[in-house]
Amino acid sequence: MKFIKGMDISMVKELEHYGASYRLNGKKEDLFAILKTCGANNVRIRIWPDPYDENGNSYGGGGNDLETTIEIAERTVQSGMDFMLDFHYSDFWADPAKQVKPKAWKELSGEALETAVYLHTVDTLKALKNHKLVPTMVQVGNEITNGMLDIMPDHSKGETYKDTWGNAKNAKILCGYLKAGIKAVRECTPKALVTLHLESMGYGKCSEIMNAWEQNGVDYDVFGSSFYQFWQGNSSKNALAGLQKIENLAKSRGKMYAVMETSWLNSLKDADGTPNVIGEGHANAKVYSDDPQGQVDALTDMYQTLLSNDNGLGAFYWEGAWIPVKAGWTNWK
Repeated sequence: MKFIKGMDISMVKELEHYGASYRLNGKKEDLFAILKTCGANNVRIRIWPDPYDENGNSYGGGGNDLETTIEIAERTVQSGMDFMLDFHYSDFWADPAKQVKPKAWKELSGEALETAVYLHTVDTLKALKNHKLVPTMVQVGNEITNGMLDIMPDHSKGETYKDTWGNAKNAKILCGYLKAGIKAVRECTPKALVTLHLESMGYGKCSEIMNAWEQNGVDYDVFGSSFYQFWQGNSSKNALAGLQKIENLAKSRGKMYAVMETSWLNSLKDADGTPNVIGEGHANAKVYSDDPQGQVDALTDMYQTLLSNDNGLGAFYWEGAWIPVKAGWTNWK
């Protein structure tokens, strides 16, 4: 597989609907053509089973249902790039803070929930293949550091990932969900690399969770992390050393390694009225300069680190095309 110079642009259809446009050297161009021209070779696309409320209104965030996924994948392939698929197994954002079961799966658990995971994965991949669209990589679950679906820590009781992945009973259930999704990938797209994705860059935490996967016979190819340098402390040197350690950890387990999400800011100023995740005065925002050159420097350092090991597979920049056309993370609020 080619070394990945990728970007997640799952918001693109919704952004274009609200008037977003993109330019290269001052000339308006199709976003996918710009990415290809500038050297990108892979696009990451998230998928949610049913990202709509009871009235059919999109939750926002791109409305990434199957139809939208097919459309983005088609534009990607037509532009000469590969794509990867990111299964959230939730109707909206799935991350360490929340992993909400899809509405249609609300009453399911155990083997019935495994079957739902398997069938959703199969149906999605078959629908893509019917359009002659085959992902090069499939991510089973999104930022599953604390668990997924119905197995998550109860933070009100002080529980952590140790109560999910570190609990033998819970880990077995969680790994059953992973194995169901992976089984579907192996059957439908046998050449696609299977990726498991944690948000954490903590060596001990990642190692413990990987132990649970190994103990329960989870078969995967790529270990992936989210690597946002402004959350990794106020030193680029320390952040990159941490990245190197995690890449080495993956290598020690016989796995390839990829950064599934990364980014760096090009401005600290507000542009749409919604509070910025990283605003003026944030200490970690000074690791690199808050301008396009800072983005170049951050990505250069990251890619050089990834290339230092033979198991480094590359990285995906997260939502680099998400420009301020209308405010809000959820239903534009």
